[in-house]
Amino acid sequence: MLALVSIESLVPERHPIRAVKRVTDEVLKDLSPLFDALYADVGRPSIPPERLLKAVVLMALFSVRSERMLCEQLRYNMLFRWFLDMDLIEVPFDATGFTHNRDRLLNQEVAREFLQRIVAYAKAQDLASNEHFSVDGTLIEAWASMKSFRPKDDDSNDNNGFGDFKGTKRSNDTHESKTDPEAKLLRKGRGRESKLCYVGNVLMENRNGLIIDTELETASGFAERTGALAMLRRLRQRAAAAMPRRVTVGCDKAYDVRDFIRQCRGLRVTPHVARNITTRRGSGIDGRSTRHAGYSASQRCRMLIEKIFGWGKTVGGMRRSRFRGRARTDAAFTFQAAAYDLMRIARLELAG
Repeated sequence: MLALVSIESLVPERHPIRAVKRVTDEVLKDLSPLFDALYADVGRPSIPPERLLKAVVLMALFSVRSERMLCEQLRYNMLFRWFLDMDLIEVPFDATGFTHNRDRLLNQEVAREFLQRIVAYAKAQDLASNEHFSVDGTLIEAWASMKSFRPKDDDSNDNNGFGDFKGTKRSNDTHESKTDPEAKLLRKGRGRESKLCYVGNVLMENRNGLIIDTELETASGFAERTGALAMLRRLRQRAAAAMPRRVTVGCDKAYDVRDFIRQCRGLRVTPHVARNITTRRGSGIDGRSTRHAGYSASQRCRMLIEKIFGWGKTVGGMRRSRFRGRARTDAAFTFQAAAYDLMRIARLELAG
């Protein structure tokens, strides 16, 4: 039996993915000059970077855990085909070819520019605050086994002898992962196990909880504050003319360090940091910040950032990185943040 059907008609009119696709297509038009450099002048035809990027967004939104699984779903998932502008007879991607083409796209420049174009769209629709922000960090497990964490002078490729390390002392100064040397050993708190990981930092605006910027740092006790300052500096550089004279940033008590507070004020950022009164060093926050009603508002709004981390680890696939190295993990983390913003914008526009 011959049936005539359009993929467009199979996607419900009120489905949030329609708004996600519309915003993504609009943003990608502005990124065409950046993508031109990614096309190969010789060799076999490659997958267009626009379609690769949309495929990365799909993987984050629908918890697709591998490129091979995505290519398999393209054989029968009509929504995925519609989102990637594929008709019913087009041959799906080859998993190996898709992976090789995606590696060219997985860089920090493309990921950060894509996120910033989405943020610009949200600001144009008056969905993002230009004055009040929050910042926080979370641990992202590295794609490296604890067996690979061996002495730095050990050049052997055999990991079998390092499965049982009970009673041995290991630290980042004397050991490194032979799989991902940039991953460092860190634990989330007292009584918790140490893991090879990175620290993913997020700068969020407080109006609707949209991600403004991201920064992935090597795991250390200073990674959250270092990442926050890097994002705040970029925020000032990008929007020096559009931003008000002073802005606020809400943080938890891990940021209650006098040097961090001093550097924030040097950037004309008012630090609304939760006071740390449980340690001997005392708090660096005084009445200049806590006496204002905005301080309490910032402390309430910064809780929204935990929803970002929760979504990223349960849906977006960033509980554990699928890539080795800080640069590639950073790019993947930023793409995941862009997918989150697209989802939030779609829901906000549907609600409005």
